[in-house]
Amino acid sequence: QVQLVESGGGLVQPGGSLRLSCVASGNISKIYVMGWHRQIPGKQRELVAVDVSGGTTTYADSVKGRFTVSRDNAKNAVYLQMNSLKPEDTAVYYCHAALSVGGALIPGTYWGQGTQVTVSS
Repeated sequence: QVQLVESGGGLVQPGGSLRLSCVASGNISKIYVMGWHRQIPGKQRELVAVDVSGGTTTYADSVKGRFTVSRDNAKNAVYLQMNSLKPEDTAVYYCHAALSVGGALIPGTYWGQGTQVTVSS
């Protein structure tokens, strides 16, 4: 069984910073992609940032220049450094990973339970 556990959410003032962490555990053979989505109540979940194995990163236009995604492959971890936070960044942030389990050739997609980020004065 694979688990993704997030941490680091909370309340921050506009212009502040937060760092989210996510660690994957279980019988993992290989992690191909790790990243972050977010969801505002009543809206669809949207991509924030992803880090593909090999160092390629992709960001939503709304967070470019403010957020940075990074991975620690030795720890099966992905991080999201969020700077210059805005009220519109308020959402539940979900970690996700595309990974193979137990030697399987085809990877599956797994999600964390989500962590709330609130940007408010």
